[in-house]
Amino acid sequence: MGQFAVETMMDSKKSAAEPTSVRLDKWLWAARFYKTRALAKEMINGGKVTYNGQRAKCSRNAEVGAVLKLRQGYDEKEIVIEKLSEQRQGAEVAQTLYKETQASVDKRARNAEARRLNLHNPAPDSKPDKKQRRELLRIKSGSE
Repeated sequence: MGQFAVETMMDSKKSAAEPTSVRLDKWLWAARFYKTRALAKEMINGGKVTYNGQRAKCSRNAEVGAVLKLRQGYDEKEIVIEKLSEQRQGAEVAQTLYKETQASVDKRARNAEARRLNLHNPAPDSKPDKKQRRELLRIKSGSE
């Protein structure tokens, strides 16, 4: 094998180990935030992902140190990119690609507790009786 072939193989191993730039949708998929790249792309285009405080595009290159805000269901996570990867690997490896901010962790815990206690939409103790239903209808229609 010639020296050029050996150097090319070594260069390809270096680039596979630590890529210098990765598309944002590919990084989100590799970091296991979304199950498929298509879903990651859909979330980015839908405005569910912001990159350094601005709305992102799929083709944007992810950079180490960038701050991402992701909305997943009820939760909103704020993370900082620590490593780049183009390949989807195990969950342990994927968790080393980013670090969630402490403020984000605290906020998610507060929101989860509020959902658990049903503070956003408390249920009444019982159904309204006939008189209470009529009163509610009068209030809703605006004819008091």
